[in-house]
Amino acid sequence: MVRVILPRKLDQGRTIVISTVLLAIPAVLGGILLAGDRNPPFQGVDDAWQAFMATLHAPFWDSLNIALNWTGYTGMLVFHILLALALLIRRRPRSAVFSAMAGLSVMLLTQLLKLVIHRPRPLNAHVATETYSYPSGHVSATTAFVLVIALLIGRAWTWLLAIGGMLAMMISRIYLAAHWFTDVVGGACLASAVVLLWWLACQKICIVENIDARRALEWRSRVARRKRHVERSVT
Repeated sequence: MVRVILPRKLDQGRTIVISTVLLAIPAVLGGILLAGDRNPPFQGVDDAWQAFMATLHAPFWDSLNIALNWTGYTGMLVFHILLALALLIRRRPRSAVFSAMAGLSVMLLTQLLKLVIHRPRPLNAHVATETYSYPSGHVSATTAFVLVIALLIGRAWTWLLAIGGMLAMMISRIYLAAHWFTDVVGGACLASAVVLLWWLACQKICIVENIDARRALEWRSRVARRKRHVERSVT
């Protein structure tokens, strides 16, 4: 894990601007919904996406998206726990705290907004839905996890995978008629902003921790090689 993970520092000013813009999107959407408008100006876009997704249904895609339904929420909670445990086992407590706090913050904010805004779900959802619609919990949880992974690994391919995973979950939630288009946009933007802001607060200590872990691994490796060399010389 030490060799896989290579967190990199993000520019503070640029990241703050990006996070602010990302937060503004769910804030504006949520504000319109909170004002009590059950037929918001963007409802036409939501309806159009729902109608388009309805034309794509097929047995294969139905099965795939049912699997994503579990993965996107319960699965992501499990993955966050496993990631934090793996980081702790590899003596990366600060990175584990970042991972856990980012995921937990996103989950709590998402659930709070659902309770405050009370947006109804689309009709005829293909999966069980128990909470309100805005923002999407599956999308926010998935976005939080894949961004945490991308930030910790710090390589270009992980960012491409993170974007792909986020978009896949956004499409899946609309396909299943579990959310409106603006629900998934709000969830993705909210989670992205929260994780980036957490990373700004934690990136220095996580990067230093990674450097120390790599040095410790290299030192243990050299000691082990010398020990084996001495043992062969004695025999």
